[in-house]
Amino acid sequence: MWQKCVWITPDEGEPCVQSEKAAIKIQSWWRGNMVRRTLLHTALRAWVIQCWWRSMQAKMLEQRRRLALRLYTCQEWAVVKVQAQVRMWQARRRFLQARHAACIIQSHWRWHTSQTRGLIRGRYEVKASRLELDIEILLT
Repeated sequence: MWQKCVWITPDEGEPCVQSEKAAIKIQSWWRGNMVRRTLLHTALRAWVIQCWWRSMQAKMLEQRRRLALRLYTCQEWAVVKVQAQVRMWQARRRFLQARHAACIIQSHWRWHTSQTRGLIRGRYEVKASRLELDIEILLT
């Protein structure tokens, strides 16, 4: 298929093997450049893909962080609402107990004053946590 060139150049007096070696050297240099260029392009493309992937990961992490924050604030609001309802229920229960106690005291007081005709004077104050009662008995 390929035949070796054996003619002698007039300048050098050597066979054309020298030019063949030079051609091989040029071809290997060219192939080396092409391989380096291909490797450089491959490395640059890999770098671009890595940059894109890192940015996508950062975006996904930010989305997850925002979702977790939204969930946390929603849960916190739910806790605050439940606490407010419980505190309101407790305050209302204390108020109703105090009002009931005041009604009982008033009814007994009215009955007693009607029986003693005003000889006992008193003052009471209903507060949220307790009942204050001052009674003054006048002896005649």
